[in-house]
Amino acid sequence: MSVIIRRTSYNLRFRGHSSHQFHTNLVAADNKETGLYGFDILNTPKGFQRFVNEAVERSGELVQYISTMPSSTEIIRAMDEISDMVCSVVDSAELCRHTHPDREYIKEANEASMRINEYLHFLNTNRNLYKAVIKAEQDGCSLTEEAQRAAHYLRVDFEKGGIHLCTEKLDRVNQLNIHISHLCREFNENIITDLGHVDIFPASRIPKHLHHLTRPIYRSKANSSRDNVKEKGLRILTDPNTLSSVLQWASDAEVRKLAYVQGNSAPHANLGVLDKLIAARHEIAQIMGYKSYAEFAVHSNMASSPKVVMCFLHELNNMVRFKADEEFKAIRDFKRKKCGQNYVDLEPWDETYFTGMMKASAFNLDSSSVASYFPLSQCIEGLKVLVQSLFGAKFHSIPLAPGESWHPDVLKMSLDHPDEGPLGYLYLDLYSRKGKYSGCAHFAIKGGRQLSETEYQLPVVALVCNFSGSRNSSIVRLNHWEVETLFHEFGHALHSLLSRTCYQHFSGTRVVLDLAETPSNLFEYYAWDYRVLKTFAKHYSTGETIPEKLVKSMQGAKKMFAATELQRQILYALIDQTLFGEQPSPPRDTVSIVADLKSEYTSWNHVVGTHWHTRFNHLLNYGGGYYSYLYAKCFASSIWQEVCQEDPLSLATGTALRTKFLQHGGAKDPACLLSDLIGSDGIIKYREGGIVPDITSLFDEMSLTEVK
Repeated sequence: MSVIIRRTSYNLRFRGHSSHQFHTNLVAADNKETGLYGFDILNTPKGFQRFVNEAVERSGELVQYISTMPSSTEIIRAMDEISDMVCSVVDSAELCRHTHPDREYIKEANEASMRINEYLHFLNTNRNLYKAVIKAEQDGCSLTEEAQRAAHYLRVDFEKGGIHLCTEKLDRVNQLNIHISHLCREFNENIITDLGHVDIFPASRIPKHLHHLTRPIYRSKANSSRDNVKEKGLRILTDPNTLSSVLQWASDAEVRKLAYVQGNSAPHANLGVLDKLIAARHEIAQIMGYKSYAEFAVHSNMASSPKVVMCFLHELNNMVRFKADEEFKAIRDFKRKKCGQNYVDLEPWDETYFTGMMKASAFNLDSSSVASYFPLSQCIEGLKVLVQSLFGAKFHSIPLAPGESWHPDVLKMSLDHPDEGPLGYLYLDLYSRKGKYSGCAHFAIKGGRQLSETEYQLPVVALVCNFSGSRNSSIVRLNHWEVETLFHEFGHALHSLLSRTCYQHFSGTRVVLDLAETPSNLFEYYAWDYRVLKTFAKHYSTGETIPEKLVKSMQGAKKMFAATELQRQILYALIDQTLFGEQPSPPRDTVSIVADLKSEYTSWNHVVGTHWHTRFNHLLNYGGGYYSYLYAKCFASSIWQEVCQEDPLSLATGTALRTKFLQHGGAKDPACLLSDLIGSDGIIKYREGGIVPDITSLFDEMSLTEVK
């Protein structure tokens, strides 16, 4: 599955061999009608069928061409065009499945996704393509450095798909990969369809400002002599966003407990799905000659082995445990004081509620007051200021052509540079709506690539969020954590938009997994720096710039339980490594594994009967690789302190980020990228044959400098 596709996005064109092209209108001209995302072919739901057909047909032509063993340069370029075409279908279908309000479009996108993924198995097991890639890699002296890297990684990825195996084993790997694809789809669908709910009586137990997240229900009133007297209650869906709000604001501990238990006990069906997924991935790994799926997944990353990953995670845990335990005791003592009970335990459903109270008390913070300074329109202006200051480029709003958009709320912007011209295109789909993907994400639609000496295919991406309101709402205001999320996803978008690789195979976020989250984590820092915030954070009614004193309070509140949050991320990574690590015989159930790890690495109780990990879909696309978020956190801290902190909005800072890091995508060795940016002594360390981040900057930032 990973051979042709290397982490999200793409379009098409191969010079001289066919007139077939996917035509894309990047800028609306004379209001000409087009299809979704500017693909003319997607002007109706059935267009997805034609999209797949044309991709398969054109890929077939290119497969035949590559089989004739042309020059090594042409082999790599033709392989990249196949990838470009196939990924145009994959990425468009993925975005449509998650955001389109029309069920017919979603149905056709689902079918297209399944068809193209099955075709990918054919491509990834085509021995003629494999032989051609080997030829190109062996002929490296005639290739550019990027083409050599492409040839190497294509060969490695082919072998990760099992092409070097005997026919019987290869067939089994293909069966397992298709099975895994279906299991991942089932896991995600269960999350969407089984949200869980709790019914609370009476309705007064729920704070009024949360009532919009509920729906009224009624039951016969107890002890009433009249049959028609009904008691009003509220039904709370325990989806992650609603659950988070209830846990933060509901003062009734029993309500919080009910919501927590239900929200972390759905979907139950995913326990079985996850067991099957773990077994299938483990079987693939063993067929490939690895001890575990984690070893198989990590082998080609910077870490190189689970041993390196686990050493890194244990080092982080040893550094953070003492302070995290202190924070736990502080929360517990605060609860006991508030409750007037000296021996009451601290429960998981208490954390968000009491830490929120402690932050508000210590720093005199009110979330609604903070949100007053972050109207969404101003936050978008902030992104524009950031890009212009750092990179000398400007975002311009441009009209969407008829048929190009999937919802009236969608905006489109072009990123333009005064000397270089257009750099890429960004769709913004920022508002929550029924049936839409419930999280925030960056979706690549097309990757950048060199079409000729004078023509470059510009990247196209979509930034999808779920903020309350709509474009027609009077003023949509963001909580600061939503601002941070917006900047995080914008970091991914910039990685794609500023990338200038010859091959889309390496465009933007198509990098090794344990580097991919670094730009997004870096741009979170910009959401916290007063020098940045004062350029756009204005009060929605008075226009007052956000006070520096308020920002310092926000920063103080952020640091208040930073060790607990870092410990949580370490736990997630340990769970991921364990679930996909070497398997005991007989296998253990995942609930007990998660419970034991939580008890070993934190002070928090595991609540019997809960299984929050059945909603943790990072186990699907980051299986064996969730540690990458912690790598990124360390890398981003080092880059911020060494490159950005002194003057975060200067053109010199932006030039360093762009020319030494962002523009290269995955076309350069990740260790070289990081070392070129700030020097090898300050960001990476070599350990046990792998690479780990230097944790000094992160722990200086958190005031954790000694192991307790």
